[in-house]
Amino acid sequence: MLYRFRGEGLHKVDAKGRVSIPALFRRVLENCDPEWKDGLNANLVIVYGGVTRKYLEVYTQKAINEVDEKISYLPRGSKERRSLEHMFNGQALHTQSDESGRLVLPQRLRDKIGIKKEAHFKATGDTFQIWSPRKSEERAHEIESWLAKQGDDFDPLTLLDPVDQKNSKEAID
Repeated sequence: MLYRFRGEGLHKVDAKGRVSIPALFRRVLENCDPEWKDGLNANLVIVYGGVTRKYLEVYTQKAINEVDEKISYLPRGSKERRSLEHMFNGQALHTQSDESGRLVLPQRLRDKIGIKKEAHFKATGDTFQIWSPRKSEERAHEIESWLAKQGDDFDPLTLLDPVDQKNSKEAID
């Protein structure tokens, strides 16, 4: 079973805002939706955020439930909790894929991130992002530039904290 998103792809967006979710992404959405079963459409949450956010972040039902649970541990009424509730509840859209594995992106969300005829899907582990092709290319260039500045001997795996890896391994066991 697939529980993490991997890969990327460029997909056509039709005049009604329908875009096909990559097939492997659909399997993850289904596997991470406790209500999903054959014949049903997978639930998902699109977090679109404020004016500075240039992409849409798509959460599985499992991933958004984990975020909601962590938010609930913050003190009720605190600035941090209110901010996170605003972003993950207020600036979010609960939706489903359709029978064909497509997602309908409302016009206001397409306008917000600059999607016209194509959308770029990019896996980010337990979520995936939807970008306009131009903004996605700009972001990829920023990441590649940063990596290039790290030097020829740089191994990105050194960014992972060994303590966190140990805790993650213990949680899996």
